[in-house]
Amino acid sequence: MQTECNTKSVEFQKHQRKEVIGRFDGGAISSDAGALLLREVNEKRRIIEQAAACFADARNPQRIEHKVAELVGQRVYGLALGYEDLNDHDRLRRDPLMAVLAGKEDPTGDDRLRERDKGKALAGSATLNRLELTAAQVADAERYKKISFDLEMGMALFTQFFLQAKRETPSALILDLDATDDPVHGHQEGRFFHGYYGCHCYLPLYIFCGEELLWAELRPSNIDGSLGGVDALARIIPQMREKWPDVIIIVRGDSGFCRDDLMTWCETHDVDYILGMGKNARLNRIVRKDMKKAMRRYAETGQASRVYRDFSYRTLKSWSRKRRAVGKAEYITGKENQRFVVTSLSRWAAPAQELYEQLYCARGDMENRIKEQQLDMFADRTSAETMRANQIRLWFSSVAYCLVQSLRDMGLKGTALEKAQCGTIREKLFKIGAQIVVTVRKIWIHYSEAYPLQSLFDRIAENLRRHPTFAT
Repeated sequence: MQTECNTKSVEFQKHQRKEVIGRFDGGAISSDAGALLLREVNEKRRIIEQAAACFADARNPQRIEHKVAELVGQRVYGLALGYEDLNDHDRLRRDPLMAVLAGKEDPTGDDRLRERDKGKALAGSATLNRLELTAAQVADAERYKKISFDLEMGMALFTQFFLQAKRETPSALILDLDATDDPVHGHQEGRFFHGYYGCHCYLPLYIFCGEELLWAELRPSNIDGSLGGVDALARIIPQMREKWPDVIIIVRGDSGFCRDDLMTWCETHDVDYILGMGKNARLNRIVRKDMKKAMRRYAETGQASRVYRDFSYRTLKSWSRKRRAVGKAEYITGKENQRFVVTSLSRWAAPAQELYEQLYCARGDMENRIKEQQLDMFADRTSAETMRANQIRLWFSSVAYCLVQSLRDMGLKGTALEKAQCGTIREKLFKIGAQIVVTVRKIWIHYSEAYPLQSLFDRIAENLRRHPTFAT
């Protein structure tokens, strides 16, 4: 197999009296050999293949060297392994392990048609970016960008993954909605200055059910944070109800989603909700006596004191009806802390304290999921010129998250990494050095003997082998 590595020597400090010299000429060595665990996950769930089905290929079949599924796999695995930039693939295309992940028939690249491509099994950045930059409709005159993405199909895919993963009918599901900032530093389409975040940014909308991603929509930031929430729920929930007609569904969000149209939609479609409410003078007056009681308790015990109140509430103008609300009057060391939520759940189904402390406050874990998306899966790499291209980038990072989350669900349960975040999983399990040897009948992965988590790795691989294959 040919290699075109930079053979310039890198000189380091001497060890004792010996020179220490590094060169990028080791041959077929991968630093990501642990990613074969992700390949095992994909063999069970067919995530890459389902994601590839969201693209339509208008290329001439006789001139294709990289199938759509191979391109999608290369992009998704690259993100899962920490390679956020397409330029990274101009080197990664020589990695036979990456070629195995992407499904290339010859991971050495010796079967490439052009001599200059020999030894490079995978696509370079110029080919991969066509997945992002192709228009929704491919023009007849278009020469290069001929792989179009079906956005509607792609957005429905995450709920499809979720339904496939659930082998038992759940009694209840809680869907968490949240918006976050995605700072941009150029002049991308749809960028606006957001006063709360203090920067030019996008305002993506995420919906999770536990650790499972259901929705990731890129939006401009000059909008109300709840915009698009109803439309997203109107697409996600019918998919769920088709499989589980009787499942209880609860929508949960902070005060940014406390909007009459969202609550009315939920009430109309037999969906419950728990939403935060922003404080105002009227609400503060309602819990004033409770706050005094909390202050007296604090004076007696010296400990933070909380008193809850159940009441009916309707805004002066924006709400169409009265709804159940719960107020928390809390006193902490010289500070009053009032918090409010509105809900469709009845008092007997969820008493005030339980509603707030056990149901509403649990939404804080979604912040960890968004952090994984933004930081570990590079959902904030939205530097393309158009919003469509940036939405596709967000979509790719979301597919990568689903792949790693599937590993967490299928392989890591009962291990020390069961609750590890994506970045930790990458560092501990994927970043393993190995020599790759390709023979006529086998592909040998010679892992580093010094890898300290060999027993854990073996256990995870065995968990995946025993896990049943998902129906898709």
